[in-house]
Amino acid sequence: MNRILILSLLSVAAAGCATAPKPLRGEFAAVAPEQSALSGQVGGTVRWGGRIISVDPSEQQTCFEIVARELSSGARPVQAVDHSLGRFIACRSGFYDPAIFTNERDVTITGRIVDFETRRIGEYDYRYPRLAAEVIYLWPLRVAQERIYFSDPYWPGYYGGWGYRAPVIVRPVPKSEPTPPPSK
Repeated sequence: MNRILILSLLSVAAAGCATAPKPLRGEFAAVAPEQSALSGQVGGTVRWGGRIISVDPSEQQTCFEIVARELSSGARPVQAVDHSLGRFIACRSGFYDPAIFTNERDVTITGRIVDFETRRIGEYDYRYPRLAAEVIYLWPLRVAQERIYFSDPYWPGYYGGWGYRAPVIVRPVPKSEPTPPPSK
């Protein structure tokens, strides 16, 4: 009995562990973009992620401006609307389509800090760390889900038997289309 309990607990614990995708694994400096901009240290290899602000493709490379977010144990940026770890710029050779890499997408980037660049945000001069990106990992869009509980008198848990709840249907919530402005 104890062996079965231990094995089931181990399988649950193993299922709960999240690992980063293979291209995002490795040893990285534990510094956030805002700390890097203040310290001015160049040359460290980092793994940063966040939400894309803009994409600027040129002949040789594509540069991304990103609002940094905390990363989960699986290296995916955590959804946070009221907190950021600063901003950074990541450039990589080749063309990355701005129609795919839009401002609602999350990315995780590994690379080396090569220098710093000052750009204006409104009236503020902001100092961005600039990465020579090695990996640009575009995460799939998060799909909101809706849980529908229903009651079925023939379900064993309906009358309190077996300790189960009613079955659950999980389905994606459709994105609402933007409504056009009223015509005048």
